[in-house]
Amino acid sequence: MRTTLLLFLFTISAWSQTGNLTGKVTFGTNELAYGSSVIIKGTQKYAIVNDFGRYEFKDLKYGEYILETSSMEGQTRTTKVNINKANTELNISLDRNGPKDLEEVVIKKSSIRKEIMEKGFAVNVIETQEAAKRNLQTNDLLDRSGGVRIRQNGGLGSAVTYNINGMSGNAIRIFIDGIPIQTYGASFSLNSIPPALIERIEVYKGVVPAYLADDSLGGAINVILKKGSKNMIAASVSYGSFNTIQSNFSTTYRDKSGFTVKANGFQNYSDNDYEVWGRFVYNILPNGRYDYIRAKRFESMYRSYGGRLEAGFTDVKWADNFSISYNGSEDFNQIQHGQYMTKPYKGRFSESAANVFSLNYNKKDFLIKKLDFSIISVYSHRNDVVNDTVKWNYNWNGERALGLYGQPILSVTGAQQGAPTINHQKSDIFNTRAGFTYNITENHKIIANGMFYTVDRNEFDEMQPELVRNFMATRDLSKTVSSLAYEMQAFQSRLKGNFFLKNYNLKTEQITPRLANQNGQSTLVVETTSKNTNFTGYGFAGSYAIVPKVLLMLSAEKAIRLPSENEIFGLPGENILSNANLGPEQSNNINAGVRLGPYLINNHKFNLYGNAFWRNTEDKIVRQISDRLNEAVQASPFVNLGKAQSVGFEASVQYSFKEKLFAGVNLSKFNSLYKDKYDKNGNILPLYNKQLPNEPYFTVNGNLQYNFKNVIQSKSELNLYYYCGYVAPFYTSWLEIDRTTAQFPQDLGLSYAFPNKQFVVSFDAKNIFDEQVYDNFAAQKPGRAFFIKLNYAINKF
Repeated sequence: MRTTLLLFLFTISAWSQTGNLTGKVTFGTNELAYGSSVIIKGTQKYAIVNDFGRYEFKDLKYGEYILETSSMEGQTRTTKVNINKANTELNISLDRNGPKDLEEVVIKKSSIRKEIMEKGFAVNVIETQEAAKRNLQTNDLLDRSGGVRIRQNGGLGSAVTYNINGMSGNAIRIFIDGIPIQTYGASFSLNSIPPALIERIEVYKGVVPAYLADDSLGGAINVILKKGSKNMIAASVSYGSFNTIQSNFSTTYRDKSGFTVKANGFQNYSDNDYEVWGRFVYNILPNGRYDYIRAKRFESMYRSYGGRLEAGFTDVKWADNFSISYNGSEDFNQIQHGQYMTKPYKGRFSESAANVFSLNYNKKDFLIKKLDFSIISVYSHRNDVVNDTVKWNYNWNGERALGLYGQPILSVTGAQQGAPTINHQKSDIFNTRAGFTYNITENHKIIANGMFYTVDRNEFDEMQPELVRNFMATRDLSKTVSSLAYEMQAFQSRLKGNFFLKNYNLKTEQITPRLANQNGQSTLVVETTSKNTNFTGYGFAGSYAIVPKVLLMLSAEKAIRLPSENEIFGLPGENILSNANLGPEQSNNINAGVRLGPYLINNHKFNLYGNAFWRNTEDKIVRQISDRLNEAVQASPFVNLGKAQSVGFEASVQYSFKEKLFAGVNLSKFNSLYKDKYDKNGNILPLYNKQLPNEPYFTVNGNLQYNFKNVIQSKSELNLYYYCGYVAPFYTSWLEIDRTTAQFPQDLGLSYAFPNKQFVVSFDAKNIFDEQVYDNFAAQKPGRAFFIKLNYAINKF
């Protein structure tokens, strides 16, 4: 018996023995191959070679493994290694690339992207390397992604909302490295952050993973900023139509101790004086007749700039990353019109500034083995001002509107929109997100995340009577979202599952002073409104690889979306009125999809993707929609619409030939219907089963790219681009005559990389046929435009 027990204990001990594998990866014998990837075949383990040319795997069970090492610049190499001691050193040498080796390397290089897309969520992962060379905005990239529609109220810097497969507005949450973007203020947004500062963008549709602990109901967009510790300097500048100037720079320095400093900055400017025309652009003549014209926007200028400085340590014993950072940004935005274009403004503008401080820490094997920990805490102080004091009405020629006897018309309300205002908002925001991941085994893990978000907003109006002005209005909001998830893999990683539970809590309080007439005297009255909301949601995502290149996916979630601070408290700069009684919305979301490929036939490579979705929503939060034709609606609140349902599908096909020709097409088609059937008297509502207004329900995007090598100079590269997008007609109000026309804008572009790849010049022609392009409530976007951009980078010093 004792012999059997000893043998059993020895077997357990031998089975549980683990060792570490480290080494250096080089080209030849001396040149470091940093950025290469080392994958252990048959597992999900991989390592990226750091700036010192080294890779590392920890806690590998004793046994034989096959390593596959790949690089954009080198040929893939397969190596066997036997782990039978505590520490094993294996150096790997790669041969430089031949032109035919690139395709397989690109696939391996996308391992992070591939891992995200195989978890079962309906997700797009957008990489920005190519776009960073061109005059494309971050929102342009999103708008070209399958199932995503960017809703913009004009040109550069105008208000933006996002639609993902029929869910829109704040149902779609935007994150910067997992932190809600509203923390950073209006001046640091996807309008202003250039693709050059972004590593990748993750777009989750309908079902959102637990690690993004927030109340996103229709999807989430997570922007991952560049974090590479490789020493580099990069900068770009572009100029184009409407006097648009944009520039950015970024730099990183890391020494041998792990101390890392990063800095980046951006600047944007545009007059936005593009032409507008159509049924919403008219002057009212003194006799009352409508004079439809083609006019230039005359007060629509946008300016923003900002920077980020970060210092800390990377890849040291006590932290994988520890950094303290500061973000500063400002913007100035002239507001040309309200919710609709029927009345142009002159002299209405907003200003925003934000100072943001953050602390970021993450560590694998935190305190104990297999326990990973991460935390990011952000404090933000924001200042926002809306100025509107001009008392005259104006027409689309930028002139004062004239009345029946040729006299200038005074605004009924005293300003361009409502009463005269110089409204100041000062907000202090604190946001913390923390998470633990415990790796039970290689194939099983538990994830716990928590997010706490609080806003303390004070506002006053210089144009209010002194009695009101001296009593500052306050707006307080606190939100807590916690989540617990379990991830598993089985059948040699062919089956992957993710099960999660989320809890949501929201507290709001508003204190508003106003003047009331009591017994013929003006008296200050203070109104206090408070609300507490608590909900629980749950969901899962899973995938199964029938064969290596056929992946089935299914995800579902009971999702909750709490009203945002701007929806509850209002936002004058974007014409949003407050609604203290706004309630949360709930939705049952389901996705079912398939990914096919990549299939390689000779030199032809194909990837295919399809996804069907269903969203069943209660108390849907939408911007209040006008049902009166040609009404000059200037401002409106968000309201709970009732029940809505979105059912549809999306699909995409990607094709490449010899890494020279690239082509792709994606489409999204759905019905987004109003589902409240009966009124309180039992009568069928006239809007039942009608398509929701202001929701483009059928979109198609297509792109082509061709790559030429050795043009003019040896080792140079010329890329030609073509893009087209189709938006089917959609209603802008409940009236069926309020309908846009079909839209089909097309873009052309080229980029030329010089032999050393440090200098790239690009040219873009957007909307080359000057299509009339509409968006939110038929607000027109820019027509034909041309841009040139210069990029410069030093990646080794």
